[in-house]
Amino acid sequence: MSPTSSSAPQQRKATIASWVGTTVEYYDYACYGLAASVVFADIFFPSSDPLVGTLLSLSSFAVGYIARPLGALVFGHFGDRIGRKRILVLTLTMMGLSTFLIGVLPDHGQIGSLAPVLLIIARILQGVSAGGEYGGAVLLTTEHAVRGRRGLLGSLVNTGTTAGLLLANLVFLPVFAMDDSAMKEWGWRVPFLLSAVLVVIGLFVRLAVEESPEFDEVKQRSAVRRLPVADLFRTSWRTVLLVALGIISAGTAFTMASVYSLTYGKETLGLSNDRMLAVLLPGTVVVMACVPLFGWLSDRIGVRPVFLGGAASLVVLPFAWFALMDTRQYGLMLLGMALLLAGYAANYAVVPVYFAGVFPAAIRFSGMSIAFTTGLIASNAIAPAVATSLQAATGGWLTTAFYMAGASLVSIVAGLLLRMPEEPAVVPAASGAAAAPVALPQDT
Repeated sequence: MSPTSSSAPQQRKATIASWVGTTVEYYDYACYGLAASVVFADIFFPSSDPLVGTLLSLSSFAVGYIARPLGALVFGHFGDRIGRKRILVLTLTMMGLSTFLIGVLPDHGQIGSLAPVLLIIARILQGVSAGGEYGGAVLLTTEHAVRGRRGLLGSLVNTGTTAGLLLANLVFLPVFAMDDSAMKEWGWRVPFLLSAVLVVIGLFVRLAVEESPEFDEVKQRSAVRRLPVADLFRTSWRTVLLVALGIISAGTAFTMASVYSLTYGKETLGLSNDRMLAVLLPGTVVVMACVPLFGWLSDRIGVRPVFLGGAASLVVLPFAWFALMDTRQYGLMLLGMALLLAGYAANYAVVPVYFAGVFPAAIRFSGMSIAFTTGLIASNAIAPAVATSLQAATGGWLTTAFYMAGASLVSIVAGLLLRMPEEPAVVPAASGAAAAPVALPQDT
């Protein structure tokens, strides 16, 4: 941290504001993923072959991730030029409006081929706004944080990922319980329209936060870059590549659990949507509990060991997950989901402090956003479609499990090569001891 570190109230406000924004972002994304898995194939991509419709629907899900790097380039530039706070207000507003738009779109039966075109445009707007949202939210928290708490506070932002998923699933639960005609006619729209309420709450909280002291220090030193993205690729292209590869394990595991599991349960196991949600929802509670635990642990034993341990577990756990899912026994299915998501939690918990910490402050928004969103294309964006294609081609889950394991091996290699210029100090828990400031890496 800079010498003018944040006060404790501002640290709390920054963490809450980042958490709310991340929750809204992943609520919106989870809503789209759930609808794409269950509903959109029929109402936006009707086809004589159900598999083709499902693949088209899941491909539209991927479009949002493909659009993220554009948002990362634009918002990363301005986040490094004018500050974190103003960009985060803009991205949250844009995300909410695009999600609300999806909720009022006419379907294929009403306007024909224009319906999927409008859906994809709205999905692209979702992706562009999300391209700047997560990176900025992470920085707002970690740049306000102090020694011995960066791992924990950064991990709390990541619980917003699961909170958004949990909230979306809870909202969709009564929707999936509707009769098929009511769900397809109007029921699926309700979760998207409710996003407007979350955005208003998020904006209220976010406007109360001060600008990051790290960015303020960059301005005071007159170190704001004219073209931060250009400087990023000139000086830190290798770091961008490693961060992008590093997120693949967590991104693949999360999307397989939260999106593909519904498709697999319905198409392969013959289980209802509400049955699969009854497996997924308790699994999200596991993530909510484990992510802060691993964030706290990283403040004590170091960031890299926790990151690498989580990625290593995700090499093995996909095989257990599929095997337990195939039993169709609720308790065993729940165990498999909990194991997979616990491994994901360990790997993902330290992403904020680890990946933000490898970039200098003046190019950090650009670096974090571009690397993170690029990695999501190679993980979250393609995982459901790849898994569906592998299942169709082989008739079994073994190749899909190997695909997930391979993604985790890539992240292990990236994690081994990635270095933080200044690792956070390991601070023993001392009762009543005040936390001393610590700096994220500065410009050279």
